[in-house]
Amino acid sequence: MAVLVEQLITSDILKPARYLGNERLAVHKPWDTATVRWVLTYPEVYEVGASNLGHIILYNILNAQPNQLCDRAYLPGPDLGAKLRATQTPLFAVESKRSLTEFDILGFSLSYELGATNILEMLDLAGIPLTWKQRQERGAGEAGEAGEATIPNHQYPLIFAGGQTATSNPEPYADFFDFIVLGDGEELLPEIGLVVEEGKKSRLSRQELLLDLAQIPGVYVPQFYEMQESGAVHPLRPDVPKRILRRVATPIPAYSIGLVPYVETVHDRLTIEIRRGCTRGCRFCQPGMLTRPARDVEPEKVVEAIEAGMRATGYNEFSLLSLSCSDYLSLPAVGMEIKNRLKNENISLTLPSQRVDRFDENIANILGGTRQGSLTFAPEAGTQRMRDIVNKGLTNEELLRGVKTAWEQGWDKIKLYFMIGLPGETDADVLGITETVSWLQRECRGRGRKPLSFNLTISNFTPKPHTPFQWHSVSTSEFKRKQSLLRQEFRRIRNVKVNFTDIRLSAMEDFIGRGDRSLGKVLRRAWELGAGMDSWYDSVETAFNAWENAISEADLDWKYRQVENGEWNLFSVGNREQGTGNRKEETLSPVTCHLSPSSPLDLPLPWDHIDTGIDKKWLQEDLKRALEAAIVPDCSFEGCSHCGVCGTDFGHNIVIEPPAIPKFAGEFVPNTTKAQRFRVWFGKQGDLALVSHLDLMRLFDRVMRRAGLPVAFTGGFHPHPRIALASALSLGSTSSGEIVDIELTQPMDVGSFRTQLVSQLPLDIPIYQVEEIDLKAPAANQSMQAAEYILTVSTPRNIEAGQWQDWIAAITAKNEILSEHTTKSGKQQIINLRDRLFEIELLQAENSPAESKAILRYLGSCRHDGVNLRPEQILSILEIVACAEFHLLHIHRNRLVLGT
Repeated sequence: MAVLVEQLITSDILKPARYLGNERLAVHKPWDTATVRWVLTYPEVYEVGASNLGHIILYNILNAQPNQLCDRAYLPGPDLGAKLRATQTPLFAVESKRSLTEFDILGFSLSYELGATNILEMLDLAGIPLTWKQRQERGAGEAGEAGEATIPNHQYPLIFAGGQTATSNPEPYADFFDFIVLGDGEELLPEIGLVVEEGKKSRLSRQELLLDLAQIPGVYVPQFYEMQESGAVHPLRPDVPKRILRRVATPIPAYSIGLVPYVETVHDRLTIEIRRGCTRGCRFCQPGMLTRPARDVEPEKVVEAIEAGMRATGYNEFSLLSLSCSDYLSLPAVGMEIKNRLKNENISLTLPSQRVDRFDENIANILGGTRQGSLTFAPEAGTQRMRDIVNKGLTNEELLRGVKTAWEQGWDKIKLYFMIGLPGETDADVLGITETVSWLQRECRGRGRKPLSFNLTISNFTPKPHTPFQWHSVSTSEFKRKQSLLRQEFRRIRNVKVNFTDIRLSAMEDFIGRGDRSLGKVLRRAWELGAGMDSWYDSVETAFNAWENAISEADLDWKYRQVENGEWNLFSVGNREQGTGNRKEETLSPVTCHLSPSSPLDLPLPWDHIDTGIDKKWLQEDLKRALEAAIVPDCSFEGCSHCGVCGTDFGHNIVIEPPAIPKFAGEFVPNTTKAQRFRVWFGKQGDLALVSHLDLMRLFDRVMRRAGLPVAFTGGFHPHPRIALASALSLGSTSSGEIVDIELTQPMDVGSFRTQLVSQLPLDIPIYQVEEIDLKAPAANQSMQAAEYILTVSTPRNIEAGQWQDWIAAITAKNEILSEHTTKSGKQQIINLRDRLFEIELLQAENSPAESKAILRYLGSCRHDGVNLRPEQILSILEIVACAEFHLLHIHRNRLVLGT
């Protein structure tokens, strides 16, 4: 039975459209026809989760499986979370509105070390015990008490986690999950679904089902393993693998098309993956190590997916995704092909952080559109020596060439990412960041051009498992000192904005990320003390206090102090701490970096049982190469680095020869021809009443694109489609009287226009009338005179219908009803509300001992100059006349009245 949550999703919570589950391309499969029911949850707010590409891909793949359905859930905002708790309503999946406990499998994406507290929050809101032990105990108890003939121990869904952090080191989270999936999920999750389907048919117990799941490569069931005193993890039984294999899948771009949210998300565009995996070998980079081998997607499939995706979604922007987009050799050809095919549709291309050494005119030519986006490069370190130590594979000459190319192509602002605290780093290397930025600014100057400005993010290096630097750390005091050095130097540099990562946050990420199974109690206690997503935004101090108190209560202060004091640091560095006072001498002098004689490189690590494909001995050897600043070439384009990945289990690098770059067909030229104007009367009903006016404007833009209608554009530097909605409707109000004017570049008959428009609009936006109007006629929002509303109003008093009629008569008889009004500038004004009220009547009255309700119709001023009579002001009028308290239960706009 569906959870009745509709009464909680109302206009008084922030962005209620987050929770509707009615986005375009959302999949609604019949509940009763599915044998296995999944819910994929992203433990962040909707705007983050709904735009995550992995979330979309797996959602589409699972819904493509026969006998299976997949719904979605997200971390609710604090307002809805409070409502759920106050009403004891369990957290629900957005499409079916069913409680999460009604599903068979509940999956969480764990992509961030400290994100586990959000997962605990969601489990608690769903009424699900937090640990696998509690779920087993309570499930068995409840089954015994109920005496039901159901699958034993299945009163709760199977809870699992996936994602980069889960694959890297699942041990800190092992208490909470029934199983953990390692690596790519495109093939793995359907295999899990089949095993669960067979397990349900065979009526397996929870334990038996988990044992079957443990046989699938890539599935780790923590309860079948234990941590020894050494920190190593070993199986408790002989019928589970000693090491769990990371899964590798081939990207399928077609599954990236889906979910067009009504609210604006953090990545409000179509995203298509072009390459999975990176073999650059940056020694700090965990994703680069955990996603090998590199796999290019065929250029034709990328182009097909982008073209199909833009038509299906109506987006005006797309992004090509890879850990290193520039290493996709077909990037210029694919980008230009799409730019040519969609040149008349005002489409823009964006790329995530890319290799500055590969940035050239070919890539610059495909970026942006009429909206030039920002550029982001990641030099990582300020000196050549440090870039060699981390195996960045970037020279000063390549850095300058890439930045200068961007500047010459018109970019005046560039984002750069740097790190401090890298192994073997000296003060000269830290200050090299400021010297590099100043040097780039000096080299990129010209008459008639604004100075090149930089937006810098300087993060604290946090060592990650499965990387050569997993044995290294830096004390928080060193980070503070180095940040202070940089702040002092950057004060002298203009046109540079610098952002530093919080040192305590980096230490906490390190502590959790390289922790063992004993940290489960810390995570749980930190959540109980208030650590979670909201605390990072609302009160950083509260969040850190929660974590530190949780560590203290678990008697693990000593372990956290190891991180804070940098006691994992296996490097001793000469000329590092105080410097010589001569920067040039420091830069040129040799730096002595060596492994400590007591180096524990061969001691077991909490994540050694995770088989990523990379040989641990190779990581140790690469660490030694780092001390010598020796570079390992990219094995996708040069010789094999013998890391151990390539083979039967993980495959091999796939690098596709790039096609020729198509000839540039020209930039988008906005078609400003105004050949025809249609005026459309439409409604806003049902769930769409909870979509804001700005989101509605974005919806119409996408609808026009999907419908293929020849909409006219404005001119100027930022052309936009000539779609003009009349007066904004307040959130939560329904309407049958909305108006939008749409101008076209070529004439169409009314019937065809209406048919194409209706085919792409949601059902809750009905079209009532379409009329061609003169191009010279004033727009609807300019000629508005009045609006008619139907209001449902209540008062806690017992009121007879005749009394409502008396109040209406009293209002009508008055010439003046004064009210104080605050302008947008904050000034106080006294306005006569009666002048703005043209008609008012009682349509219906209902009376009960608890309250009295009335349905009123009023016609009031609604003009473009702001002289309006809002529905809330009718309450003010009633309260003045009746000397009683009133509540507005519902607003429905019946029509907008236009002047002649």
